[in-house]
Amino acid sequence: MELSLNNPLFATYVIAATLMILKAVSMSWLTVQRMMQANGGFRSPEDLRKTPLNPNPDPAQLAPNESVERIRRIHQNDLENLPFFLVAGFLFIATAPPLALAQWLLYGYVVSRFLHFVAYFTAQTHDMRATLWTIGSLILIFMTGWALWAALNA
Repeated sequence: MELSLNNPLFATYVIAATLMILKAVSMSWLTVQRMMQANGGFRSPEDLRKTPLNPNPDPAQLAPNESVERIRRIHQNDLENLPFFLVAGFLFIATAPPLALAQWLLYGYVVSRFLHFVAYFTAQTHDMRATLWTIGSLILIFMTGWALWAALNA
């Protein structure tokens, strides 16, 4: 497999992987934005020190804040799933699958994760989130199984 953006399989993987990495990293920024908006949801005692960004510290700022915690849960979910996608996607494209299949699976995973984010962010039912998570999980299982099958038959 050629690790070059001239290789459409690798380029597909790079696009999907970078979108997922950017999504996960953006959760940190969204957490900070929510903390500033709520002036709370802080986690560490040192966050109550008086600073230019927190001129009036209050012990209540350490209390859980649902809007901040929701983003933290979304971020945690990303951190639990993204490494598997990065590895499974790379192993999958290393088998040189058909381009259309790779695009469907890799971009399908990305779409499922963005829709999962929207569902979680807007407090949709667990059933909705679970359905979207399941789609992504099945894609990971398929790609991993494909890679394993190809390796066993090499």
